[in-house]
Amino acid sequence: MDTYMREAIREAKKAEAIGEVPIGAVIVRDGEIIGRGYNLRETEKDPTAHAEMVAIREAAQRLGEWRLAGCTLYVTLEPCPMCSGAILLSRIDCLVYGAYDPKGGCSGTLMNLLNDPRFNHQVTVMDGIMEAECGELLTSFFRNLRKQRKEG
Repeated sequence: MDTYMREAIREAKKAEAIGEVPIGAVIVRDGEIIGRGYNLRETEKDPTAHAEMVAIREAAQRLGEWRLAGCTLYVTLEPCPMCSGAILLSRIDCLVYGAYDPKGGCSGTLMNLLNDPRFNHQVTVMDGIMEAECGELLTSFFRNLRKQRKEG
């Protein structure tokens, strides 16, 4: 599990390197990474270019279908409502995330869309995996951003 979360952290660092909020994701099926993504909202000027969405698109393209049954998504930050919805709609079996998102997390913190029995699919959720490392990426990014704004 830590191996794949470390891969998600590597993806997050790619986002950070281009000035994006450092969030990364990987999708695994049968022990193989089939989708990777990192936050690209600012770069692509696209509000849907979250790490999870990028990874889901890549995995679906690689498999040649939208159903990602048998897949696990590893992401450094708890998914927002949009990404939680995409996880449900793509039929991903399991979500593993690192840091909790008290302002937008919809995989357990503010609400849990992924385990709502009113939907026709539920997702197994494992939270807090490598939480300190994932959280530190975000904390240091925003600390540096505030410092740059103060200095500039």
